[in-house]
Amino acid sequence: MNRRTFLAALPPLAASTALAADPRAELVFDAENLGEPIRPLAGVNGGPVAAGGILDLSARWKEAAFPFARLHDCHWPIPDVVDVKAVFPDFAADPANPASYDFARTDEFVKAIHDAGTAIVYRLGESIEHQKVKRRVQPPKDFAKWAEVCAGIVRHYTDGWADGFRYPIRYWEIWNEPDNRPNCWTGTDAQFLDLYVTAAKVLKAKFPKLMIGGPGLGNSGDLKGDRLEPTAFLRDFLARCRKDWVPLDFLSWHCYTGDPTEFVRRAKGMRQILDAAGFKGTESHLNEWNYLPDGKWTGMMAKDALARQTWHDRLGGPEGAAFAAAALCLLQDAPLDVANYFSAEAQGMGLFSPHGVPNKVFYAMAAFKNFTGLRRLPLKGELPAGLTALAGMAVDKKSGLILLSRHAGTGGAVRIDLRSAPAVTTVDVVGIDATRNGTPVESRAVVDGSITLDVPAASVRLLRLTTRA
Repeated sequence: MNRRTFLAALPPLAASTALAADPRAELVFDAENLGEPIRPLAGVNGGPVAAGGILDLSARWKEAAFPFARLHDCHWPIPDVVDVKAVFPDFAADPANPASYDFARTDEFVKAIHDAGTAIVYRLGESIEHQKVKRRVQPPKDFAKWAEVCAGIVRHYTDGWADGFRYPIRYWEIWNEPDNRPNCWTGTDAQFLDLYVTAAKVLKAKFPKLMIGGPGLGNSGDLKGDRLEPTAFLRDFLARCRKDWVPLDFLSWHCYTGDPTEFVRRAKGMRQILDAAGFKGTESHLNEWNYLPDGKWTGMMAKDALARQTWHDRLGGPEGAAFAAAALCLLQDAPLDVANYFSAEAQGMGLFSPHGVPNKVFYAMAAFKNFTGLRRLPLKGELPAGLTALAGMAVDKKSGLILLSRHAGTGGAVRIDLRSAPAVTTVDVVGIDATRNGTPVESRAVVDGSITLDVPAASVRLLRLTTRA
């Protein structure tokens, strides 16, 4: 199955619905009862060193303070780092011999992520291959030997082996989208299950304190309302892990959609599936997600260059930024442990242009670092469709933040009732939209405990609250 066929076989994806004008919405946050800490779910894929070393995006990565980076499709479409075949180029070599490995490029790549303060999820396997001739995604010739090669990679980056490092890389993921045939796996279901069983047991035996999981599912199942019907592949994968007592510390899966609420519904469905299968202690990782304009892949796959450019412009523009901000707000209610936007590299679906210029989505992702350490403010009532909100306040109640995203609809005024907050005196508003990249919109004093502001279509507003507390 090629990628076009694979994508067409996925469950229908809901597109953002065009809404009638919402001239006024009123939000009331409960600042008297602080909720749980806001979780750091603005993770990404990739790394800051790109374009053969010409681009170093480390300063931007530090600015955004991404909590996690999953290492997949790194330096795509020429993956010369991270992948097993990039690090261990001759499979006939001895995995116990340090000279069999080529760590140099990947060392530089991983070090830049670590130095940016970002935790790592290292994907063991290969990057996607869209071309007709597949060179890397075939099943390894010897599963046991492949597992030993992976152990050498783990040892190099966590135990200092082969002039390596002692990085605190906790998560190690086995493969990516083995259900995406043949672009990510040319073998059968049974072959992949055997590979996972072999590698997971070897790695867990050698590194019992590390988290071993996978497999980065491309298709998690058919979502019907709030119910997720798992694919046959997922059912078989969980059954095999259960039957053979195979380590599954985390299950990773992917979702691309035009409806940000789908992430939450799928996450809840995945949690139910894991629990029902006997994996209540297994973490759930949504480690690839992004916006699909109109809920379709057709723009990316179009033969017409202008159509492809338009699709990517929507993905990285105000529309995509509002979607990403909405998703990150909504993910606070999802039973997830790690989430990773795809991707933070300088490639088609990345946060940067080929020259390293950040797009609008970068600023939406970066906005979430401001919520670190804040406690969530419960929202009273229901949000109007197309508008999402997240509010947090410091434990000492001296400062707070509110993030608003208009990911669908035509925009309009929003009134925020702040009377339960301890004497909010001023509100500074920054925006992400067609003309702003996280830059100021306005600053004003709060009168009568409320503020009304315009939130246009396809825009994000971050409000910084200052109090007398």
